[in-house]
Parts: sequence; structure tokens; C-alpha cells
Amino acid sequence: MSERQSAPEQLAAGKSQGGAGATYKVLLFEFENFQGCKAEFSSDCKDVTEKGLEKVGSIIIESGPWVGYGQRGFAGEQFILEKGEFPRWDTWSNSRSSGSLLSLRPLKVDGSDHKLHLYENPGFAGRKMEVADDDVPSLWVHGFRDRVASLKALNGTWVGYLYPGYRGRQFVFEQGDFKHWNDWEAPHPQIQSLRRVRDMQWHKKGCFPAEPRPRDAALCPLPLPRPQGE
Repeated sequence: MSERQSAPEQLAAGKSQGGAGATYKVLLFEFENFQGCKAEFSSDCKDVTEKGLEKVGSIIIESGPWVGYGQRGFAGEQFILEKGEFPRWDTWSNSRSSGSLLSLRPLKVDGSDHKLHLYENPGFAGRKMEVADDDVPSLWVHGFRDRVASLKALNGTWVGYLYPGYRGRQFVFEQGDFKHWNDWEAPHPQIQSLRRVRDMQWHKKGCFPAEPRPRDAALCPLPLPRPQGE
């Protein structure tokens, strides 16, 4: 580890190896719909452009999960990538604040138990909420509103979202203490929904399969065809 290694790089170095017997494989493609130059990874990559890719337009996760980053060196906006196919950028992100993915690493998933403590103020102070073995599509429903300034990930791996319904910018929480929202690279102390990151080792059907999703109206103004039988 270099002396000037950033906090995200330190996190990646310490938490990317996975559990015992874990295997990881991801295919990155330069263009949408799995076209153009291709690169395969089974471990951390600090800069995908060094592997011959000018950009990432689509992704296939054969085994994972992974976390991608908008900038080189495991920095910038984060994207959770679970087992499945991602034919275009808006299938792995809907925040619209970034259109690039320049580094990625495997995510460690230790087991099937999940527990998280949320705090209203930095340093684990103020109002507290515990989330255990469940996903939370809206913190407002539980009376916690949207201010999360520190948290403790006691078990499992989690992803938080800026907005309700698992929308907006994503933040990855692996097991450990996060004393300040800067620790998870957030611009301000706001989280409005949370879910567990699970993989095929612990959950036979996985969680939140990465199936192609319709584009937003702003991205795709033409109406989508209706499924047969509706």
C-alpha cells in the first residue's frame, strides 16, 4: 500500500478478496448491448482504460457481486453490480450525475445475516435506527426522515440510495464503522432507502436481478411496447 493511497483504495485493498471459496468474474464491453472491445476481470481494476477500453457501455456479471466507480482508483460515484446483464449505462445507475465507469472491485459478502445502525448525527450521535435482515424502500415510513450522518454496518453488505425506492446515487456499506458521511463519499448526510447486497452463495435466487429495465421517459421519449396479454 502506497503512502498516498486514497481512502477508497485502502477500502478496496482490504475488502475485495471475498469469503472463503468466493469467485468473481465480470466482462466489460466498450459499447452498449455487449458490442466492441471486451475485457475480463476477476479482481480489482483501478483503471479500465489500461485494459484497452476507452469507456464502458455494457457489463455482464458472471459471478459477483462487484462495485463500480465513476472515476479511476475506486473514487467517485459508486454502482452496485450483481449477477446478471447490464446492456447499457442506465441499467446500473439512475442518478444521471455520471455516465462513466472507470474502476471496479469485487464486493465481499460474508453470510446471510444483515444488520445496520443508522444515526442522525456524526460520530454515532442523535436519533438511532436499527435495520436487520430487511430492505427499506423508504426511511420516511419508519419516521427517520432522510438525515443519516453516520452508521455502523454490523453484518452483511448494504447499499444506500439518495432517494426512496432505491433511486439516485448509491453508497456501499461493507462491515465497519462510518463516523461521518464523508467516509462513504457522500456530498451531504442524506440517505432515503437501503437494501442488502446478496449473492448466489448465500441466496439461491440472488437479490434484485440485474434485468434490462425500460429507459426513463427523458432518455427514451418514444412509448415502450406493451407486453402481450395486457
